[in-house]
Amino acid sequence: MAGRGKTLGSDAAKKSQSRSSKAGLQFPVNRITRFLKAGKYAQRVGAGAPIYLAAVLEYFAVEVLEFAGNAARDNKKTRVVPRHIQLAVRNDEELSQLLGDVTIANGGVMPNIHSLLHPKKAGSSSKLVADED
Repeated sequence: MAGRGKTLGSDAAKKSQSRSSKAGLQFPVNRITRFLKAGKYAQRVGAGAPIYLAAVLEYFAVEVLEFAGNAARDNKKTRVVPRHIQLAVRNDEELSQLLGDVTIANGGVMPNIHSLLHPKKAGSSSKLVADED
């Protein structure tokens, strides 16, 4: 029966692999494909589009989480909370521009004291009085 059908044991050798693992991604390519189709963004969805979108979303998530983890470590915390995400995003110029109009719930505000509110230097004002005499 040579040439007819599959040989025994070939099913075991051929293991199914997800599109995410084929692309080397953690984000779910199949789920993104389903969302793109259900969202009716276009009549058809190409094969590469959900893979590219998953890669971009994964990169974005890694960037934000890395900076948020650094902010958590700076505050001597082991858990990332929305405050750390807010500090991470607002301290990075590109992320801040990308998420400029985004409000992060429970993120708080950036610590900032206007320069006019800082106390005056004591030495500089006495110099001006001495020069006028």
